[in-house]
Amino acid sequence: QVQLVESGGGLVQAGGSLRLSCVASGMIFNINTMGWYRQAPGKQRELVASITSRGTTNYADLAKGRFTISRDNAKNTVYLQMNSLKAEDTAHYYCNLAQGILATKEYWGQGTQVTVSS
Repeated sequence: QVQLVESGGGLVQAGGSLRLSCVASGMIFNINTMGWYRQAPGKQRELVASITSRGTTNYADLAKGRFTISRDNAKNTVYLQMNSLKAEDTAHYYCNLAQGILATKEYWGQGTQVTVSS
């Protein structure tokens, strides 16, 4: 089993920044992909960004140029630096870990709320 614990959410003014962290623990494969998703009220959960254990990143268009994903494999931690936040970034942000090359098993954290005031 794998546990994911997010932190770093909060209330910020538009234009501000936040840094989310997610610590993974448990039986983690050496090859995995960690990512951030978000879900706003009444909307579907959507990918924000992901990063493989080798450091390959993937960003949704909503994140390009404003958000940066990174990870520390030694600490089993993934980060999401969010800059130039907008009101539409308000959502519950979830950490995801997909095990192995084929992502045969996925795990989710409880999420952390990000609220951007305009």
